Amino acid sequence: MFPRARLLQNAAKKIVKSSVAQHSTKTSKKSSSLPWVAAGALATTVAGAGATLYASDYNLHPPKYEWSHSGPLESLDHASIRRGYQVYKQVCAACHSMEYIAYRHLVGVSHSEEEAKTLAEQIQVVDGPDEDGNMFERPGKLSDYFPQPYANEEAARAANNGAYPPDLSMITLARHGGEDYIFALLTGYREDPPAGIDLREGQAYNVYFPGQAIGMAQQLYPGVMEYDDGTPATVAQMAKDVSTFLVWAAEPHFDERKRMGMKVLTILSFMAGILLYYKRHKWSVLKTRKLVYKSING
Repeated sequence: MFPRARLLQNAAKKIVKSSVAQHSTKTSKKSSSLPWVAAGALATTVAGAGATLYASDYNLHPPKYEWSHSGPLESLDHASIRRGYQVYKQVCAACHSMEYIAYRHLVGVSHSEEEAKTLAEQIQVVDGPDEDGNMFERPGKLSDYFPQPYANEEAARAANNGAYPPDLSMITLARHGGEDYIFALLTGYREDPPAGIDLREGQAYNVYFPGQAIGMAQQLYPGVMEYDDGTPATVAQMAKDVSTFLVWAAEPHFDERKRMGMKVLTILSFMAGILLYYKRHKWSVLKTRKLVYKSING
């Protein structure tokens, strides 16, 4: 039984005992069976409500991982961001979009300007109209956003057995647990589901997904890709890198925000010292003065 449901049951029992005791002093013994009926219904209702409200306790919550950017003075690992973009491009981009990220956002973060231009030119973008009023395709440029894998939501659902792959631009802010949940989800696949978990066609078992039945098959496994910098592409490494990349995608100003916070705290500390000195200087006369009362008749 759930701990919260047990607490609700205990509270219901106390209410029942109190009501029965009050009722027994006012009514006869024959009619004293009515509170027990109501009490049983109340206890059953409360226990059932507790089990229903907290059935989500069955879901396995992701553990808290020690990320290199977790500290108040720590920045994102930009080498990991670059590798994470490679994981997204070669694995995730086939189904998931990143609607709010453009190639220009990569400049100075994970890629140089020339590298970002080369990545953008690898895609074809529909532009126009031209002088004749016709649409045309052109190579991508830095101002273009990452391409959409599907034309619309209906096409995405049709290609994924009815499941709609979410946009990953803000996914670490949209999911409880953030990057911890993303990492746990990508590494939480198991081959055989336990008893009681029924998987439909096209579903996989994942211990961290709500309900454990997920419409996305395991995407990260040894040999699925190779890193350009030679880093071993293990499942944990790929999950860590793409999680870091998604943290940056959701908060492009992550490092700037912390840097600005350090500047603000430094300035405030300096100003606090000045104000403390000014306060002691101004109040020193009042705090050190001595009042002497002299009698007039003396």
